[in-house]
Amino acid sequence: MFPIRDHNPSRSTPLVTWLLIGANVAMYVLTLPMMQEGEALWAQLALYPVAVVHGEYVGGLFTHMFLHAGLLHLAGNMLFLWIFGDNLEEQMGHLGFLLFYLAAGLLAAAAQIAAEPLTPVPMVGASGAIAGVMGAYLLMFPRARVDVLVIFIVFFKVFPMPAWLVLGLWLGLQLVGGFRMSGGEGGIAYWAHAGGFLAGLLLCLPLFIRRGGPGFWARNHGHPPHPAAIYSSTRIPRVNR
Repeated sequence: MFPIRDHNPSRSTPLVTWLLIGANVAMYVLTLPMMQEGEALWAQLALYPVAVVHGEYVGGLFTHMFLHAGLLHLAGNMLFLWIFGDNLEEQMGHLGFLLFYLAAGLLAAAAQIAAEPLTPVPMVGASGAIAGVMGAYLLMFPRARVDVLVIFIVFFKVFPMPAWLVLGLWLGLQLVGGFRMSGGEGGIAYWAHAGGFLAGLLLCLPLFIRRGGPGFWARNHGHPPHPAAIYSSTRIPRVNR
């Protein structure tokens, strides 16, 4: 199951969302040849929990958010940021959203370090910060429609689902994965994902309260506070590879 878009159009230009996507793509392009030559810069900018615990390589708390381990890793993260980031930026403002994103990424990293403080396995990726965006989105727009691509062997179809179901299932998978294995296994930092999600939800609480709290939901029933986008087709074109 892959979220591919939401029906929650933004009425303002998401400059920071675009900037973050551009920064992540640029960093991937910049570090790709260095990864192939021994991962020198990439390795220096990654986050090492055991090093941070001992007060070393603390800059990795920020820089790891802009590194990715491969093209699919980058593409998946940027897709999620593109789907959910613009609406929060509209609600928070450009600077507010940028600060929120960085804070969520830091708290996600802290969650992973707390879960595995002595692991030497490097941690990279924007997933923790983007998980924070997803947590805040769930708080603000729980009933927004999200189109999910479901693939089963050769069958695939797009289903519109409420955001609370899509994001709730995603959080549940992170919690299950975190309890079943350590973050270093399988290359997935589950606790960074879960921690970032919960951090984003909590960081967004002041905004939610300013908007009226449950009254914000009562006014729009958990949907976006403006008409949802209507797509003419849910068919996905076949792509030759």
